[in-house]
Amino acid sequence: MWSVSSACCWTAWSRPTNPFFGACYGVGTLGRHQGAVIDGTYAEPVGSVEVTLTGHGVADPLLAGLPSSFAAYVGHKEACASLPASAVLLASSATCPVQMFRVGQNVYATQFHPELDVEALVGRISTYRHAGYFPPEEADEYMARARATVVDQPELILRAFVKRYARE
Repeated sequence: MWSVSSACCWTAWSRPTNPFFGACYGVGTLGRHQGAVIDGTYAEPVGSVEVTLTGHGVADPLLAGLPSSFAAYVGHKEACASLPASAVLLASSATCPVQMFRVGQNVYATQFHPELDVEALVGRISTYRHAGYFPPEEADEYMARARATVVDQPELILRAFVKRYARE
């Protein structure tokens, strides 16, 4: 996952004035760049989890107006084993304590997928059927569970990021 080119990119990108938003892989690369251990301790199966905002999360401009907990899509083999010392924890879940963090004021990362709606997740399940995230014969069951879950808040985080940092 981590490479010299990733390290070079993060050194350039993670300056406090550069806005950045990384989802899933972004939490691992940013976390590792900031000194966190990334491992399989908090892997989560494909599906939805209840994400809970911390006090810092409730106060963060990207999360303003969101409920204190909401459903979000996940599915990852690795995660932050602990929060990087330079980061502020914004959200967590029962299965993965580092679901979202911020470094400085403009650099954000989520473990969950705010970019996915249900059809995008179903497409990923189909695409990754044989990639080791779940037993391939259970793909249809994962798709049915995804379709039965309402996940409507995470996309608002991306909209808030774009609104905050868009340049005209």
